[in-house]
Amino acid sequence: MSKRRILGIISTLFLAACLYSVFFQSFSLIPSHYRVNVGDQIIFGNLFPPPISGRITGSVSKTCQEMLNWQPGEARQEFLPFLGRAPVAAVPGHIDLYLKLFGVLPLKQISLQVVPPVRVMVGGHSIGVLLRTEGVIVSGFSEVTGSDGKSYCPARQAGIAPGDVITGIEGVNVQSDGQVSQLVDQYARRQGTVRLQVKRRGMVASYEIKPVFCRETRRYRIGLFVRDGAAGVGTLTFFDPVSRKYGALGHVITNSETSECLDLKDGKIVGTVVEGIQKGQRGRIGEKIGLFQNDRTVSGNIEKNTSYGIFGVLQNSLDNQLYPNPVPVAVGGQIKEGPARMLTVLNGEKIEAFNVEIQTVFPQPRPDGKSFIVKVVDPQILSRTGGIIQGMSGSPIVQDGKLAGAVTHVFINDPTRGYGISAELMMEEAGLFPAEENQLSLNSCSGAGKAA
Repeated sequence: MSKRRILGIISTLFLAACLYSVFFQSFSLIPSHYRVNVGDQIIFGNLFPPPISGRITGSVSKTCQEMLNWQPGEARQEFLPFLGRAPVAAVPGHIDLYLKLFGVLPLKQISLQVVPPVRVMVGGHSIGVLLRTEGVIVSGFSEVTGSDGKSYCPARQAGIAPGDVITGIEGVNVQSDGQVSQLVDQYARRQGTVRLQVKRRGMVASYEIKPVFCRETRRYRIGLFVRDGAAGVGTLTFFDPVSRKYGALGHVITNSETSECLDLKDGKIVGTVVEGIQKGQRGRIGEKIGLFQNDRTVSGNIEKNTSYGIFGVLQNSLDNQLYPNPVPVAVGGQIKEGPARMLTVLNGEKIEAFNVEIQTVFPQPRPDGKSFIVKVVDPQILSRTGGIIQGMSGSPIVQDGKLAGAVTHVFINDPTRGYGISAELMMEEAGLFPAEENQLSLNSCSGAGKAA
């Protein structure tokens, strides 16, 4: 056998191995659990080139076939979910879907949850977010001038660090900076030392500190700056017109010193008037400048602070003149690359809609909820903000008449682009999708063809 022929065989095998690897790597991105609305086709989008998509078939058991609507004359044994040739989900319930290559080689089993379409009111309202935490957060140090004129910082000496959360002093729960100052002075005068209960990375430890008498304030101090919560401007994404459950921001609120999730004690959202814009540019994130309106326009509690946003219940319903009626929520593979609209407030309380483009849709969301990449293309908003800025987090994105998701993060080196989270994930967190176990009691089928 000649050298040229051997090299040709090796090259062919190498190319085949690469194609095989790419194929199965792409296939692994298909989620094992999938949601589809009643009345929608069971399709998965364009993960593979058409020649490969045409070789991947889907099938369900005979019992599950009765849960689907088929076109007249359509073969019920196999369909092509990656080419859009598939039946329509007819009733809520659970279906086991089997994917095969060439109709023979088993590839993946997918747990398909069929749900009634969920409709919500689109947000876009500018909100002020006020969070109270468990304890007080250490934000920095402050040197204490002692009776001898020297500077001291007892807390730093004891090992306290920025981002630590002081949950108690001598067993007394603390909630404010004033309470910390009072207790430190009180116990220092009584016993000379004070013991702090401090939470760091989920672990609670005790620190004994000897406060210094400050000759300027005439009080005992330990040299700390603390704060008892967080406040900022964001955007309401959606709310349910019946239960008034809402979702906003699309990302977690973190401890700015440690980037860890803030432990929520309680909190609320209020209406905000946008009074100015600091325009963003490459390397510098812009922001909305807002004035909190207390409970005048928007009012609601905050029950959850998670990777997918903040969630709670509004005290009253809100209006949106751009979308006065509830819209359906996009699920499964309904978010696609292409044009969409983003709603947000840039001046006062007026909600405006701007053109954006969904550039990349991830087959599976990342653990922090990032589901797609969005680019701002509207010249009007680009001239006013430079792209995505702080305060736009939670701005709803509507595509093809459905709530697709919300803006969450901006690319620092390209403020025209950022990440978005799917509305489906936010609905799950808000409790607006029926739990899968509840659907199982309605309709369920398995590969054995028996009803559960």
